[in-house]
Amino acid sequence: MFHEFVAHRGGAGKGHPPASNAPRRPVPPIDSCVARSPSITVDSVAQQPPQQYRFAQDLPQHAHERLWAMRQHHFFTSDLSVNEFLLVKEVGFHPLGLVMGSSIFHIGTQMVRPGVSEELTTMTQALYHSRELAMARLEEEAYELGADGVVAVRLTVNLHAWGANIIEFLTIGTAVKAETAGNWRAPDDKPFTSDLSGQDFWTLLHAGYRPLGFVMGNCVYYVGQTMPQQGFQQQMQGYPQQMQGYPQQMQGYPQQQQVQNQELTGPTQALYDARELAMERMQAEAEGLQAHGIVGVTVEETNHTWGPTVLEFSAVGTAVVAIRDDHHIAQPTLVLSVNE
Repeated sequence: MFHEFVAHRGGAGKGHPPASNAPRRPVPPIDSCVARSPSITVDSVAQQPPQQYRFAQDLPQHAHERLWAMRQHHFFTSDLSVNEFLLVKEVGFHPLGLVMGSSIFHIGTQMVRPGVSEELTTMTQALYHSRELAMARLEEEAYELGADGVVAVRLTVNLHAWGANIIEFLTIGTAVKAETAGNWRAPDDKPFTSDLSGQDFWTLLHAGYRPLGFVMGNCVYYVGQTMPQQGFQQQMQGYPQQMQGYPQQMQGYPQQQQVQNQELTGPTQALYDARELAMERMQAEAEGLQAHGIVGVTVEETNHTWGPTVLEFSAVGTAVVAIRDDHHIAQPTLVLSVNE
């Protein structure tokens, strides 16, 4: 069982914050969260979370107050560097304010079959939904500011000391609005999101593309073959102390793999498959936005709090679409630093 910890941070006597009019960011249906491969089907994936977790919850009261004050006073905050700020302004956007979203999730456990490498679908969906909730709240804050998009989005993971398997996903970015007429939002009329830096955002627009959305995919995988406990003892004598424990890590591999150099095909295929599933799910999100491609893709591997045999692979990037046919890229110019 997995669920989100929800806390309203409104002031005393203010009650719950009013519901936002922003369009919600729905968590994609289970079909789009499952790789289209013969080994994993929709029926093989654990049931979806309860309905109340399919959409972002209301923003805290203090978030409404902060965003309202920025709109009224025409005051902005931003995590952009000076160079990024000036480049975003130069390309025709002005910052409206720093926006954020958060979701603290308790990740439930899932039984594994010892020695069998496979995806842990319940945990995959829990982490995916938590990220989606954090992104939805960031988009809601941007919508309340009247933004056309959010640039320089950062998605971070925090492990707090409140208990086992409690993870917070935090998203932060700068909401921006175009200074000229035009529709810069995503196809669903939500502000676009992008993890590109201000410099990359400038370059992308000048090259004839625009961002549509920050897209992501993930996969939690159990690697069935853990490392052997037999052999090597004589071969390891004389090696540095930090390598003396290596035989205890090698438990589970065939004897012949302990005495020769060769590929470990089981773990190779397991990790390969997990990365491919994360990439495929990220691509499915981009296709849902009618994107032409994804730029700035990163694939990360994390153990979180599960130990060495359970890994999460996450793939993130910015989905983009062409806004003109001629993709002229300015020639780079020589810059000489005068710093010592």
